[in-house]
Amino acid sequence: MSSNDTVVSVNNMSQRVQTLEGPLQILRDISFSIAAGESVAIVGASGSGKSTLLGLLAGLDTCTEGEVVLHGKRLQDLDEDQRAKLRAEKVGFVFQSFHLLPSLTALENVMMPLEIAGIENAEKTAEKWLKQVGLEERLTHTPRQLSGGEQQRVAIARAFATSPAILFADEPTGNLDRNTGAKIIDLLFSLNEQQGTTLVLVTHDEVLAQRCDRRLTLVEGKLQPEGQQ
Repeated sequence: MSSNDTVVSVNNMSQRVQTLEGPLQILRDISFSIAAGESVAIVGASGSGKSTLLGLLAGLDTCTEGEVVLHGKRLQDLDEDQRAKLRAEKVGFVFQSFHLLPSLTALENVMMPLEIAGIENAEKTAEKWLKQVGLEERLTHTPRQLSGGEQQRVAIARAFATSPAILFADEPTGNLDRNTGAKIIDLLFSLNEQQGTTLVLVTHDEVLAQRCDRRLTLVEGKLQPEGQQ
């Protein structure tokens, strides 16, 4: 851990959504904090609320009760544009479903957030990260010309490319073979160690979870006491 500064703080946070059958409680009364440079695995059975929690931490949605504070900003106090600006400046996100733009090549998908952020040498930086994930031969391929595992690696390169202060990842090794998955895990923790990037990972991968400084275990939307699995 590189610093005692808190980058994520969650206080008495709950999340409900409306369904045809009425309100559904997804998360219940959750509180924790994450320090700068820390690596945290969010684990739990399918349906326990892991991906919902990750989206709330990144400001993709806002909670129905309590608060989430990201880099000193109370997310409920920000509108959608302000939350998007905060994510662009501080956050990298690897989605389970990739979220690549189908009309862009692998290189262009990685370049896009760099260009939006006004970062110089966007093409060179994007090429570097695609090479890091083993896709130097796929720069001009569009997502439909790539396998699921290759698309996942493009998404990971895109998230790394802006050197985010905090990286959220939803099952980053879920669509990868064992060798590629091991390489991605090494990349994640290299970024964590060399640049002090905070990692928050939803994962079923026990190898990945064990590499993290600690784990947060969700059971039916409730956070288990640390040390209790």
